[in-house]
Amino acid sequence: MNKARKVTIIVARLAVEAALYFVLTFFMQPIAFSPVLQFRVGEALTLLPIIFPEAVVGVSLGCLLANVFSPYAWYDIVFGTLATVIAAICTYFIGRLLKNKNMIWRALAGSIPPILVNAAILPLMWLLAMGDAAYWFNFAMLTVTQAGAVICIGVPLVLALSKTDALINVKVGKSRPGQGTPADADGAQTFEPEREQEKTDKD
Repeated sequence: MNKARKVTIIVARLAVEAALYFVLTFFMQPIAFSPVLQFRVGEALTLLPIIFPEAVVGVSLGCLLANVFSPYAWYDIVFGTLATVIAAICTYFIGRLLKNKNMIWRALAGSIPPILVNAAILPLMWLLAMGDAAYWFNFAMLTVTQAGAVICIGVPLVLALSKTDALINVKVGKSRPGQGTPADADGAQTFEPEREQEKTDKD
């Protein structure tokens, strides 16, 4: 795949990831920013770094833009976005460490940071912003709601995307059958002189 085209596709995909997180959060503000039972559907996208490295930036940017409209003002812009950045980076590295494992296990392991990091940081934000001292209660509630978004929605989403041939070809830079030369996992073209020689000999 042409390098410029590959970069264009990655940037476009990053923009879509950011936009999706923002839209899913902005238009569901009553539950997305609720201190009682916060539930962000957009958090399902926090598993995307497992298969799309640029999603670390895409999801974090979407979270930042959404938090601009948060009732907790700069607290959410700083703490809420920081939680997403940390979780996305951790999820990415978990995906890399378990790259030879079954995608289900990679997705389940990758769901741990988005759940626990948010559950740990957001109650601290509420404590500073509103004086809400029920830290451990909020931690428990966020663990449940984050698990609902990340595991119940995010895991099936990642499993479905990982089986979409067109997306995977773009992700790793593979050529479609009959188009160009094979490509390795980093998108670099590879050549197989031995096979070419065998083909010549047979002819």
